[in-house]
Amino acid sequence: MYDVLIVGCGIVGAATAYQLSRYNLSVCVCERYNDVANGCTKANTAILHAGFDCPIGSMEARLNLRGIQLAKEICEKLDVERIEMPTFIIAYDNEHDLNYIQELYKRGVANGVEGLRIVDREEALSLEPGLNPDIKAALYAPGSGIINPWEYCIAMAETAVRNGVEVKLDSEVTAIEKKEDHFVVTTKSGIYESRYVINAGGGWSAQVYEMVGGHELHQTNFAGQYFVLDKNQGNKVHSVIFPCPDEHGFKGICVTPTVHGNLLVGPDCYEVSDGDHVGTDPLTLENLKTEAYKSVPDIDFREIIHEYAGVRPNTQIPDFVIEESPECPHFINLAGIKSPGLSSAPAIAEEAEKLLRKCGLELEMKEKFIDTRKRIQFRYLDDDAKKKLIAENPLYGRIICRCETVTEGEIVEAIHRPIIPRTVDAIKRRCNAGMGRCQGGFCGPRVHEILARELGVDEKDILMDEQGTFIITSAIKEGHNEECI
Repeated sequence: MYDVLIVGCGIVGAATAYQLSRYNLSVCVCERYNDVANGCTKANTAILHAGFDCPIGSMEARLNLRGIQLAKEICEKLDVERIEMPTFIIAYDNEHDLNYIQELYKRGVANGVEGLRIVDREEALSLEPGLNPDIKAALYAPGSGIINPWEYCIAMAETAVRNGVEVKLDSEVTAIEKKEDHFVVTTKSGIYESRYVINAGGGWSAQVYEMVGGHELHQTNFAGQYFVLDKNQGNKVHSVIFPCPDEHGFKGICVTPTVHGNLLVGPDCYEVSDGDHVGTDPLTLENLKTEAYKSVPDIDFREIIHEYAGVRPNTQIPDFVIEESPECPHFINLAGIKSPGLSSAPAIAEEAEKLLRKCGLELEMKEKFIDTRKRIQFRYLDDDAKKKLIAENPLYGRIICRCETVTEGEIVEAIHRPIIPRTVDAIKRRCNAGMGRCQGGFCGPRVHEILARELGVDEKDILMDEQGTFIITSAIKEGHNEECI
């Protein structure tokens, strides 16, 4: 019998587990994928928003500001890449754009966003020379930033596990039964009981809620496609850049650097049937290029190294849905966590804690709480530190991923962390092997081999990413004979 069971280990579920791991509680997280951070969290724009875009007085606005404050502390303690970086909303010489940045400015000031101002063309170009010189003005927001979203999630989930939380992967929830004083939660990996359930199901939050009789939520998920460009494009701009939305409210194509030094372009916006709908379309992807050129004309789209799509888990309710179910006591919804969900995640976790207290759960702080985490990132060490590390462990002297300078030592260390990565892409998310220009063309087979060796499994059992993404299914040659020699 757990005290709390969390459905989903994306950024919101991980942040909630991390928050609750401070207390003397038994906490379980059930995740449908074979790794954490493998849904909406791994496929977004990776921005910590300044907060000017949220409706005045909304829950989104309040939790956005609180979330980006908490992110500074969490990223420092848990060794997560985060870079403070301003945002520009650029306006051209037309009434719609100029009125819109004025409206955003007023909204941001009302929400308590600091440092906002409207700058003219000359000042905007002096602050960000990569902008289109044809702009008329821009809203300038210095309080934003960029982050490694999957590492943010992994770091909080790993720290929660180190503090006693259980994370059960490949555990899609298929049924929830409310008993008199607890829940019985059926998953694809087993049946669990818990006094409280927190729904952090992302693109499936409404469906999870329906399992306990809740019918007030309806998923209205939207997907968006992205381009990732090579690091030789990463210095085209040093800010997060958005155009003004169109007449339908679509925010437009963002251009932003990433914490790894690449350039990210996207997303577009289209409704999808479910949270798994992440295919890309070559025809509509071309529109990203056209729109991005309007903001940053100097992008070289011959340098695209990857494309992907992510889902935004909307509901029909315009704000976040953070509440105890009125129909099912002790069942807490953290639903409709669209943008700025990444920015707000640790603040959403605080709200979940408050709701649990209000529901009657007693929370006693642990005497000992592990709240630090450090990774070795070989490529960032100086020469003396590299030599010392290699002398201590020769695996750090073997470069596996040449594009990103990732060593075998880093890969082996990642495999033996609290949440074990079992796929090639899980390693990619933890230490960047395969993130570079060749996208794993050279290092992929070696990562595959190292995973099988360290996990003690057959190479046929190693997947690329999600269930069913087999890399090899059988040996090319069985045994040998004279003709093969």
